[in-house]
Amino acid sequence: MKSISPYLNFNGNTEEAFNFYRSVFGGVFSAVQRYKEMPGSDKFPPNEQNKIMHIALPLGNAGVLYGSDVPGSMLSQLSFGTNAHIMIEGESEEEVYRLFNALSSGGKVVMAGQKTFWDAFYGACSDKFGVQWMFNYTYPKPP
Repeated sequence: MKSISPYLNFNGNTEEAFNFYRSVFGGVFSAVQRYKEMPGSDKFPPNEQNKIMHIALPLGNAGVLYGSDVPGSMLSQLSFGTNAHIMIEGESEEEVYRLFNALSSGGKVVMAGQKTFWDAFYGACSDKFGVQWMFNYTYPKPP
């Protein structure tokens, strides 16, 4: 495995929360993506277009703190206890696939492992104990 990091979900205030975390931990955001930047963004209402789809705050050598806003249509799935995931960044697509299959066995597949528009192989599940997992392998960029 390349790394394991926390991934936090918020009810529309991710940007505020991450600006606070940055004031505490320091650093610079390595990624800030908004819903309006993703394919199919026209499905989101105007008030959700500028919300955070994905943000990353490197924490020195300790890892990365990730987060996102949950769109209004999915808020019924967000509550304290379901707002945090363990994010595994894999060394390969095969490793991510293997870990995803093992941890989703007896649990619930949220998004089956697949290639994504952000140039990664990604999947999400909750295990048989209710712990939520996200798996990502970022494809190498061509030289």
